[in-house]
Order: sequence, then structure tokens, then C-alpha cells
Amino acid sequence: MASFAQPKKVVADKIAAVVGDKIILQSDIKNSIADISRSGQTIPDNAECLILEQALVSKVLMLQAQKDSLPVSEEEVEAELDQRIRYFIQQYGTQDVLEQVAGKTVYQIKDDARESVRERKLAESMQQKIVSNVRITPTEVKAFYDKIPKDSLPYFESEVEIGQIVLYPKANRDLELYVVDELNNYKRQITSGVATFDQLAKRYSEDPGSKDRGGMFQMNRNDKGVDPTFLVAAFRLKDGEMSPVIKSKFGYHLIQMVQRSGDDAVVRHILKIPPITDDETNMVINRLDTIRAQLITNSISFTDAASKYTEDENAAFTGPYMVGRGGSTYLTIDQLEREVVTQLDKMNPGEYSQPMVFTDDRGKKAVRLLYFKSRSQPHRLNLEDDYNKISDMAIEEKKMFTLEKWLNTRIPTYYIMLDEEHQSCEQLTRWVSPANASTN
Repeated sequence: MASFAQPKKVVADKIAAVVGDKIILQSDIKNSIADISRSGQTIPDNAECLILEQALVSKVLMLQAQKDSLPVSEEEVEAELDQRIRYFIQQYGTQDVLEQVAGKTVYQIKDDARESVRERKLAESMQQKIVSNVRITPTEVKAFYDKIPKDSLPYFESEVEIGQIVLYPKANRDLELYVVDELNNYKRQITSGVATFDQLAKRYSEDPGSKDRGGMFQMNRNDKGVDPTFLVAAFRLKDGEMSPVIKSKFGYHLIQMVQRSGDDAVVRHILKIPPITDDETNMVINRLDTIRAQLITNSISFTDAASKYTEDENAAFTGPYMVGRGGSTYLTIDQLEREVVTQLDKMNPGEYSQPMVFTDDRGKKAVRLLYFKSRSQPHRLNLEDDYNKISDMAIEEKKMFTLEKWLNTRIPTYYIMLDEEHQSCEQLTRWVSPANASTN
């Protein structure tokens, strides 16, 4: 007699672990793995074990944060969710493609992640509280360095520290009025049906990021990367409506609302940037020459001059020095623009360049004064040249040990249960005890 296998039951979801009165669902782990995949990162073979361990740590930290009444606002949570969605849209190109790949709307993606983001924010606050008083002494820095095997000491290429003061030439009023008239003419053409917004944006817009798409892009009301004036003007519009000509830090715009849904919107815009003449550029060069003279005579320090004069928006967050990966101000030559490298060849550490005309990453004409602060020679990690780097590594290790010590004292105080499937994870040994193991 033929035998037929019984159909397997499909489990929609199950509890992977419990910490206190908080549960970790298998779907939480799957969603985290899906986020890793969507961000383009490689998924390790033991991803479920690693993510479950992170979730367990996060639960303990979060529960303690609740006990200690550490604050996390809904605005912080929503801002991170919006940032996550914008990142995914950027990775996939459009919201539609993201939703197709995820099999969910962006609102469902946000809802799925909301509780985990709130939990992580609480956990981060608790972790910061635990390590906030960690300090390190020079003796500890040396001890950390001494225990690094000498054949494992990293090798550093020559690194430089470069500061800059950036000024932007301002277009004269006549050219600004000319650009405004151009945009108003485009609006009349669109309104009368002579041309479409899409056609004119492709032909005339000076925004390279949206020009080829007919000026179209997606944005969110809370997007910090969009000029506030542009945001306000755009979200006043109804679907299909056009704005008057508005001025932002990028130039002048004509905006059309394509579709709006809550705080998300799809818009088209035409950007026109008033041309900068040699007269305006030379005025800025002369101003930087004056600042340079003050620096050379030590009438003002570079830090004070940059704080007082620079118009570089990034300086508000990173300071007046160029930064690279991880926010470090120590840069290798390959991290610098070609024009900067060419200028440094003519300078010695401690010197200031002549004012240099350049085009910034938004395509705007600007003038900058460079400060060549320092240059290191190629070398292996050592205490004399790299004390600050070694100190940073040592204090991070000390913070990790402090957190681990704290966790080891807290884990036994919580009810913890792991699903039988995950009890074999090597990373989770300390979380499993006879009392905490699942008997299912």
C-alpha cells in the first residue's frame, strides 16, 4: 500500500526567547536578517544566533532603562524609522521597488520595526549610562598597547590633518532677478500647456540628481537633508499644484506636488542657480586674503577664524577639519580631492594656502583657504605617534568589559527562557541554565 507523507504544519510565528515579561519572536529575528539583506550586507552563517544574542542583551538593557526611567521620545523613534526608510529607498531607487522587494508598504515596514527601534533607543541610553563614567589612565593605555602582539601592530600610511575656511560668492541682484524671470516663464509655459513640467525640468534644471527624472524625487517632511524653505513650500501644495518661485540655500526653485501621503511626498522641481561672475568671486578671494593675513600674524587662531567666518555647513557637525571614514580627521592622500593634494605638495605643515576656487559637492562655486595642520610619516602603530588612537581603542575595550561585567551580574536576576532550537547556539551559553531552558 502506498504511503503518503502527512502535510507539515506551517508555523506563522513562535517565541524564540523570553526575558522578564518581554518576548522575542522568531519573526523579529527574520525581520532583522531581512533588514541586513536589504542594506546589502553579507549575512553570516550563524546570523540567527548572533541576532538573538543582540536581542537578549537589548531586552535586559531596555528593562533596566525602564526601571531607571530613562527617556526616549516618540520623535526620536519616528526620526530613526524615517531615516531607515529613506536609506532603503535610496538603495533600491524608488519606494515602489522597495515595497515590491519587501512585500510590504513602507508603513508596514515602519510598523514592523517601530517597537525594536524604541527598544534599541532605550537600550542605547542604558548602555551609555553604564559606561558613562569609564575613564582610562596613561598606564592603562600603555598596558593595552603592550599586550598587542608586535607582529600584529597595524601599519599606517602617511596621514594628514587639513582644515578649511569656506566662503560662497553671492550672485548679484540683477542675475538673481533674471533667474526668477526664467522660472516664472517656465511656469507660464506649463500652465498654458505649451510644455510639461517634466520636459522643462529635463531641459533646464540644474539639479543633477533629479534632472534626468524630469525633476522628480521623493522626500519626507522630517528629512534634514532638504532645505527647510523648500519643505515648507512643497508641503503647502495640493497634488498637481505648482509653487511660486522660491529661494533656498541651493538656488531658486519651481516646485510641483505630484503626490502626497501624510509626511511623505513625491515632487518635481526645476532648480536654477544664479551664475557667479568673476567680480563676486574676486570679492570673496580678497576677503579670504585678509583672513589669511590675520592667521599668519597670529592675530587670530585657525579655530576661532573658522568658527567666525566659515560658511561650510558641515563644520557645524564635524568642526573645521576635513573628516574621513568613522569621522576621523586623520586622512590618507587617497581620501582627498585631487586639487587639495596638488596644493599640499606646495605646502609644509603649519602653513596656509592661497584662496582656492572650487566646486562643492552640491555643484556650487566656492572659495576656500586650507590649513595644513600636520602630516605623519608611514609607520606601525606606536605610543609616540598614535597615543590618541591607542587610547580610544583601550577605552572602548574597557567600556566593553564594563558592559559585560554589568550584564553578567544582571542576567541571573531575570527570568530567561530560550526556545530549544536556539539553545545549541555557542554564543548563548551564558543565557541557558537548567531553570531557563525550554522543555518543549
